[in-house]
Amino acid sequence: MRVVRWSMRVGLAFGLHAAALAQAPAAGAHRPNIVIILGDDMGFSDMGAFGSEMSTPNMDALARDGVRFTNFYTHATCSPTRSMLLSGTDAHVNGLGNMNEWTAPNQVGVPGYEGHLNARVVTLPQLLRDAGYHTYMVGKWHMGKAPDQIPAARGFERDFSLLDGAGSYWNMWNFTAASPRSTYTEDGKYLTKLPSGYYATRTYTDKLIGYIDANHADGKPFFAYVAHQAPHDPYQLPQDWRNRNVGKYDIGWDAVRAARLKRQVDLGIMPAGTPLAERMWFLPDPVQLAPASSEVIGRKMELYAGMMENMDYHVGRLVQHLKDIGEYDNTIFLVFGDNGAEGSDLFAAIAGTPGTKNYLFAAMHWSQTDQKAWGDPGSYVAYGAGWAQVSMTPFGQYKGWLGEGGIRNGLIASGPVVKLAKGSIGTGLMSVADIMPTLLEVAGASYPHTGAAGDPPPLIGKSWVKYLAGQAASPRTPQDYLAWELFGDRAVRQGDWKIRWEYKPFGTGEWELFNLAADPTERHDLAAEQPGRVKAMTALWDQYVLANNVILPSRSPWEGLVKTMPERFPVEAGYPPLMYERQFVPPQDMMADPKP
Repeated sequence: MRVVRWSMRVGLAFGLHAAALAQAPAAGAHRPNIVIILGDDMGFSDMGAFGSEMSTPNMDALARDGVRFTNFYTHATCSPTRSMLLSGTDAHVNGLGNMNEWTAPNQVGVPGYEGHLNARVVTLPQLLRDAGYHTYMVGKWHMGKAPDQIPAARGFERDFSLLDGAGSYWNMWNFTAASPRSTYTEDGKYLTKLPSGYYATRTYTDKLIGYIDANHADGKPFFAYVAHQAPHDPYQLPQDWRNRNVGKYDIGWDAVRAARLKRQVDLGIMPAGTPLAERMWFLPDPVQLAPASSEVIGRKMELYAGMMENMDYHVGRLVQHLKDIGEYDNTIFLVFGDNGAEGSDLFAAIAGTPGTKNYLFAAMHWSQTDQKAWGDPGSYVAYGAGWAQVSMTPFGQYKGWLGEGGIRNGLIASGPVVKLAKGSIGTGLMSVADIMPTLLEVAGASYPHTGAAGDPPPLIGKSWVKYLAGQAASPRTPQDYLAWELFGDRAVRQGDWKIRWEYKPFGTGEWELFNLAADPTERHDLAAEQPGRVKAMTALWDQYVLANNVILPSRSPWEGLVKTMPERFPVEAGYPPLMYERQFVPPQDMMADPKP
C-alpha cells in the first residue's frame, strides 16, 4: 500500500486529560461494549450510506441506527492512524512519526520515530482492561513485531493478528525476498502456520465471535478492535464474491464518481453545488479508452467492490451474533477507514526491476497474472489512482497525501451513547485521536497522571460524549486545530480553513490555502489573496512542530516524483477538442457521388 505519514495535533495546546472523567458511569453501572470496525484503505464514499453503488447493507444499517459524520479525520497512512487511535497521542510522539518502512536517515534513533508503538505511551486496551473490560483484537496490527510490541503486550487479552502492513488473504506469503513470510500472533504466541481453511476476513470474524462467546457468561463488557485487512490490496477473495458486479464499472471512473456525488448530495452527505475535485492530471478520460482497456480496468474495480461487499457480509455476521446473544443494544459501534483509498502501485514499487531479488520473489510467489486467476492465492490486483479517486469522492488525492482525499473519512457511530437522531448526519470537526478520550469517558476509565518525568504524554483529542449526546455542536471550538506531517508533506486545519504544503507535482512546494466550507474539494488556492491568514496558520504549524518534535525527513518517497510523472496541467472537460471531435456528417440532401 502506498502511504504517507502524518501527525495530527488536536487543540490549541496539549491539554491534560482529567484523571477523573466528569461523566463517567458509576462503578456498578452496566457499561457498554465497544466495537471498532476499521476498513483498511476504505474510501470516504465506499459505503452505501456515504454514496456508494456497492452493496453494504450491514454497515448501512449501523448508519441508519446511528449517525454519520462527514468531517472526521484520520492520518494519511495506516500505522500513524492506528497509533493515534490506540494511544490518543500524536504519531510523532508515540513512535510512528514516520512509517517504519520509510524512516528517513535523520529520523533514525530519534524518540517518536521508532517505527513501532513506543513504551512512552499507554494504550486504550490497557486502560480498558484495567477498568474491567475484556479486550479483543483481530486483524492488522502494523505497529511492531518484537515480543514487547505485539497486541498481547499492549493490552489485548485475546488476539489473532497480522503484524505486517499487508499480505495475502489466503496464506502466509509476504511481498519481499528479505521478508518472505508474514508474521501472525494469536494470544501472544507467534504462529507457525495459519488455521485450516483460512481466509482473512472470515477467519478474523470467526475468531472474534469465539472470543466473545468464551467470556460472555461472566457479564463483563468487552472492547473489540476489528482491524480488517480488507479492502487493502491485493484483491483476493472467494470465487463466489468475484462476479457480483460484472460490467458495472466499464463506464469508467468519471461516470462512477459523478453518480456517487449525486447520491451524496441526495443523502445530505455533501451540500448541493459541490463540484468534484479535478480528475488527477495523469489519468486518461475513460471515454477515450478502447473497450478492451475499459473492461480490464473495470474488472479491477469489480474485485474491489467484491472485497467491500465481502467485508460487509462478515460485519453483518458479527452484528447478528451480538443480537443473538442479547448484546447488540448495549454495544457502541465505530466504523471508518484508516486513511484515504490506495492510489499508488505498491506491488510495482516492491517488485522492482528485473535482476533483483524482489523481482524474482514476485515472479515465483505472486505470478498469477491471468485475469481469470485474479482473486486466487498468488494473484496481486490493485485498482490504481483513477478508482482510488472514486473511493474518495468528491475529494482530490488519495492515501499518503494530505489533500482531503488522503485524510478525510466517513465515520459511523451507533449505540447507547449516541443520542442524536437516528440516521442523521453530523458535521462537527473530529479526529481519530478523539476516540481514546471518548471511550475512556464512556467506560469510566481514567488516564494516568501526566506532566512529570516518566509520565505518559497527555492525550490530545477531544471527547465526543457531549457531541454524541446532542449537547454540543462540535467537539472543537473555532480556535482548535488539527495538524499533520507525513513524508515531508504537512497540513493544518482550523475551523473552515486549511493550509497544506505538499511535494510537487501533487502540491506546489508552497503553502496553499483553502476554505473547506466553500470549497471542500480544494479547487481554489487562496494563499495569494489572504497572506495574513496563511501567516497565522503557519504559526500554528510552528507550534505543532515544537510540541511534537516533528522532524521533516531528509528522504521521502516523493523525492524526484516531479521528474518521473507527467507535467501537471489543468484538467478541463472537453479539452483539447481534437480528442472529442465527432465525424462530420453532411446533410443528406447535399450528398453526391463524384462526377466523371
